[in-house]
Amino acid sequence: RSCNPPVGNLATGRTPATLTTCGQNSTELYCFYPDQNLLHQASRGCGQPRCTKCNANQPDNSHLPADMTDDFFANPISWWQSAQGVHREEIRLDFETEFYLTHVIAVFKSPRPAAMVLERSQDYGQTWRPYKYFSANCTATFGLQDDLIEEGSMCTSRYSDAVPCTRGEVIYRALTPANKIEDPYSPEAQDLLKLTNLRLLLLKRQECPCHSSALLEKPQRFAYYAIYDLIVRGSCFCNGHAEECQLANRTADTENVVHGKCVCRHNTAGDHCEKCAPLYNDQPWKPGDGKTGAPNECRKCRCHNHADSCHFDLSVWLASGKRSGGVCDNCKHNTEGHRCQRCKPGYYRDISKPMSSPEVCKPCSCQPMGSANATFSRSWRCHPKTGFCYCKPGVAGPSCDRCLMGYWGFGENGCRPCDCARDCDQHTGNCFNGYDNEPFFNIPIGGRIPDLVQMPTNESEDEWKWNDHEQGFSALRHPEKCVCKERVLGSVTDFCQMKYAYVIKARILSAHDKGTHAEVVVKVKKVLKSGKVKIARSNRSIFPESWTNRGCTCPILNPGTDYLIAGQEDSRTSKLLVNMNSLVKPWKAYLGKQVADILRTGCK
Repeated sequence: RSCNPPVGNLATGRTPATLTTCGQNSTELYCFYPDQNLLHQASRGCGQPRCTKCNANQPDNSHLPADMTDDFFANPISWWQSAQGVHREEIRLDFETEFYLTHVIAVFKSPRPAAMVLERSQDYGQTWRPYKYFSANCTATFGLQDDLIEEGSMCTSRYSDAVPCTRGEVIYRALTPANKIEDPYSPEAQDLLKLTNLRLLLLKRQECPCHSSALLEKPQRFAYYAIYDLIVRGSCFCNGHAEECQLANRTADTENVVHGKCVCRHNTAGDHCEKCAPLYNDQPWKPGDGKTGAPNECRKCRCHNHADSCHFDLSVWLASGKRSGGVCDNCKHNTEGHRCQRCKPGYYRDISKPMSSPEVCKPCSCQPMGSANATFSRSWRCHPKTGFCYCKPGVAGPSCDRCLMGYWGFGENGCRPCDCARDCDQHTGNCFNGYDNEPFFNIPIGGRIPDLVQMPTNESEDEWKWNDHEQGFSALRHPEKCVCKERVLGSVTDFCQMKYAYVIKARILSAHDKGTHAEVVVKVKKVLKSGKVKIARSNRSIFPESWTNRGCTCPILNPGTDYLIAGQEDSRTSKLLVNMNSLVKPWKAYLGKQVADILRTGCK
């Protein structure tokens, strides 16, 4: 919900500034009529005046500006008094920061002024605007209508009568029935209620009508302004995001002082909770809604723990359909992007670690001679998801450190194709003519491993694209070299005899032609059986062994398809293997149930 700090007396603990004070330069003699004579005597006479001295430097005889804002319960008869003979006097309260005003009360010791203006500044005294004009005759003095006649007028005669001659009050309320505000944090409310300075301009003195015509004392000794108490009710200004405030700059820690620095909630920050906290700028800052009570909290940016702050970007906000506009600042841990969601050029994502890990991005490890500079993004040395380097023509290996099968002469320009029907010596280019050492499989044509091309945008399976221009040795380019047969799901006994180390349901995401071997990235969706190698439901690699010997993807694994895969493992390297003895079938629900039943009951 939106929050409201408590209302207090903003004048407490703050000393007003005045143009004059009685007895500033020397001791002054002044006269007055005792309060009880003025308040309780039924006749028009004021009684006998009393005269005494004022000296600003003598504590017992001083009447300083601070006496207006002291505790009026503890010091009920302390007051400020101006110098004698002044008509125009100014009382000014300067605040160290912005506050909200609710009302002002001034209790006069002298008769109230015949004309007076209450003003406020919102820019620390550079410009001033009136709150209210006070005059016994609004039209004659200020050219304004009296609000007793015209409700809502800027002038009133309500508080300008000379009677009572002492303890007369002047009251101003910021919010009145004629001036209703539904949401106290709206721009209209702020324009009316917010202030940094308050000023009382006393423009015309008036005498108490009970003064006799034959004064015993000199008239100028009664010619001054005097105020018992100046009360300014209000609260610290927090935009609906705080319920309490603490010391602001240059404020003494006095009891009952209304402090100006908000203790912000709703993930907001600033002296007045006027902005979002550093890591909470995913949507525009808003004040709390005082009408509905909605807190309008600031929302955290999704920076995956790789940034300490973010900023709001309007173009990102509009492009997202006004759902998210946060852009992370100074991504750490070798990440980049609006949400620190990508590895920087020269680094790749370690899929074994969560996205929020400080070690999620590892540096590329590419052989300088074999890796290509002219990739689709020149600054990318390796693939940002797998870490596989971009190789020059005819070069293979995750680090581009050797020739593809069917190529030779590793150097600055990559590797050259063998001038042979089969493979050749990688150093000399001499052809291999013997078939003795190589197994021969009969497989249907089509088991091809394309190169992976990944565009650096959002991370979704739809963006794993396939490129028909792969380099090297494949079943498509040399179909006469790849022939083999598939294994079928036979009897329970046949299945159990194979002693498969793992059985999984997996989707093929990508495949990588490594020349000497293949690596297929899959998304494991279900684990029916696992051995010594731990298998989690996440992305991981499997390794078709037949590629090592022939350059053929047997069994066939098509990208984007779900398969039932049963195979062996290499516990020493923690690799899952696929070979011609593996069972690889496009996934069907009945097939999964059949295998699960066999595993549960058949194989002992």
